Amino acid sequence: MNKRLFLTAVIALAVFGAIFGYKVLAIRREMAAHAAIVMPPFTVSAAAVTQQTWPNTLSAVGTLASFQGTTLKTELDGLVLNVVAQSGAVVAAGDTLVVLDTASEQAQLRGLEAQAKLAEINLNRARELRTSGTNTPSDLDAAEATAAQAASAVDQLKVTIAKKHLAAPFAGRLGIMQVYPGQFLSKGDPIVVLESIDPIHIDFSLPQQELGRLSEGQPVQLTVDAYPGRSFDAKITAISPRIDGATRAIDIRATLANTDESLRPGMYGRAEVILPPTERALVLPSAAVIHNPYGESVFVIVDGKAQQRFVKTGSQRGDLILITDGLKVGEQVVTAGQLKLRNGAPVHVDNSAAPEAHAAPKPSES
Repeated sequence: MNKRLFLTAVIALAVFGAIFGYKVLAIRREMAAHAAIVMPPFTVSAAAVTQQTWPNTLSAVGTLASFQGTTLKTELDGLVLNVVAQSGAVVAAGDTLVVLDTASEQAQLRGLEAQAKLAEINLNRARELRTSGTNTPSDLDAAEATAAQAASAVDQLKVTIAKKHLAAPFAGRLGIMQVYPGQFLSKGDPIVVLESIDPIHIDFSLPQQELGRLSEGQPVQLTVDAYPGRSFDAKITAISPRIDGATRAIDIRATLANTDESLRPGMYGRAEVILPPTERALVLPSAAVIHNPYGESVFVIVDGKAQQRFVKTGSQRGDLILITDGLKVGEQVVTAGQLKLRNGAPVHVDNSAAPEAHAAPKPSES
């Protein structure tokens, strides 16, 4: 019985060994066959790293402000007698805009002028009498004081009358008139906005670390949504001496000509401070850069294979991006098809359908 069990065990082991050996041989053959398979190269687009003169700018969004601007208000109560100026009119400094009723003041003025005339006559008489010694020095002093008070009252009333003729304090363009003949105005009521907008300012802020790169007279290029495709040339005219404690930014003002008054106060615009360009900068199509949370990378083609490489980038202009570290001039970098690549993957470059990269791209319909 024991002999039969032993023979059975030997036969089972022999069968199991044969099966195991066959499986091992089959797996090795399959692995050899798989290793012999050569993966076809991935078709990608590529571009060479070029060296260019790269413009440098500091960009910010700002607000346009008038060269001079104010809301004119009345200093005195009064009834509007006449509105001389029209809404939107261009006025010169000193032009009368609104006239308030001064009939009461004019009537008072005649009486005060009569009193002033009488006081002047009495003063002259007092001086003659004092010369002859007929009156006392105090009589002359009293006459001089009375004459001065009368003249002062006349001057004060004339100032009041002048203030009821509201005039433009500087040349500019009027806004919408907010008063009408027959309307009663109280002290401080708004009358009209007056703006001088040629030249005009653009006010914006930049981070404090850029202060060392800024100076008065630097050129600034301004663009606004109201005029797409058009830019305006300005220059920095003022840099704030104080850094904002909350934002750590510095306020800057640039000024530009506005002869056609196309720019208006209150508009927002994009300001670009023009800095000296970087010579021999490395430039690449921005489509080549892969953005990841742990850094930016590209695939460089070396001996027909893709190699991932981390890079540092700078500013971007249109379809191009500045490379500050990680690449050399002339290296071929994949610009399309990166998502299917891995390190060491074979690649085939086909740029037949790749669009050209430009710093200022324009749609084909334009």
